[in-house]
Amino acid sequence: MEISKRDSFERYLNKFDVIYLDITWFITRSKNKGENVVLDIQTAVIDELRKYYLNCVDEDETFLPDALLSVSHKMGNQFIIIIDEWDALFREAKNDEALQKEYVQLLRGLFKGGTSTDETIAAAYMTGILPIKKYGTESALTDFQEFSMTTPGRLAEYVGFTEDEVKQLCDEYHMDFDEMQSWYDGHSFSRMKHVYGPNSVMKSIREEEISNYWTQTETFESLKEYIGMDFDGLKDAIIKMLGGERISVRISTFQNDITSFNNKNDVLTLLIHLGYLAYDAAKREVYIPNFEVAEAFEDAVSGQEWGAVGEALSASEKLLAICRSRFSASQRYRQACDDHRAEI
Repeated sequence: MEISKRDSFERYLNKFDVIYLDITWFITRSKNKGENVVLDIQTAVIDELRKYYLNCVDEDETFLPDALLSVSHKMGNQFIIIIDEWDALFREAKNDEALQKEYVQLLRGLFKGGTSTDETIAAAYMTGILPIKKYGTESALTDFQEFSMTTPGRLAEYVGFTEDEVKQLCDEYHMDFDEMQSWYDGHSFSRMKHVYGPNSVMKSIREEEISNYWTQTETFESLKEYIGMDFDGLKDAIIKMLGGERISVRISTFQNDITSFNNKNDVLTLLIHLGYLAYDAAKREVYIPNFEVAEAFEDAVSGQEWGAVGEALSASEKLLAICRSRFSASQRYRQACDDHRAEI
């Protein structure tokens, strides 16, 4: 609706053909656990190109970027490409490095830049949990502008529900806003100080009960696996954050996949992107954002591998009471700061 108000809306409306790729769907339908997914993607799109652009794509063409370029040359068309869950392959085939490289090479062929890309691609938009894969310190696709959980930029207000939106929902459906805040608030960015998890907010309204809905969106087993990599005292850091403390972190070493972990910072950065931790970019610190996620951590660290610490956490309701109290106090403190800044 906002876009429709812009002067350029009519100028670009329906002017480009769109190629939409759901990577999770391709992986799901692959017969060999994603082994041929890159070939399947190209084959499926090239078959459609031949159907809709007659005599534009050679019968022996198997490389999608060349097929698109051929269509553009003969028809004068440019394409918009939308890729949903672009990183699904890195998550589902996390140990298949050859497949990952084949996939990145396809993306490079489509988007890396140069005359062929300019002729073929009008725009591209990719969604996913992970930022674009890095090799060393270089991004595999340098032409994209990234918006992530560490650097959401001008899209910060769209990461989740804003505080005004949640207040409006609480008023409309007669929900306790303070309780909603302590459970689902916590992510904070320079442009948007209070961001709420929309899935949990909406489920609490539908169920008419504020509770922990996080467990239905992420697997505890993956969290246990990551925390179990006790780099540089990672377990101690988790315990401190459960007590309401913040931990310093360097996000620059993260390679944007779920296997290339070299230190505690890499695991903490992944947990930021998964939503388990919130990131304060100004102070370069991570923290557990709210009571709902704190419960997820408490469940994840209560196993036997945590020894006496896990037993103590599992047996003690006192820690959860402390966590909840601190999260609530933190929310009130941040609200007071926001109010004070508004007055100034």
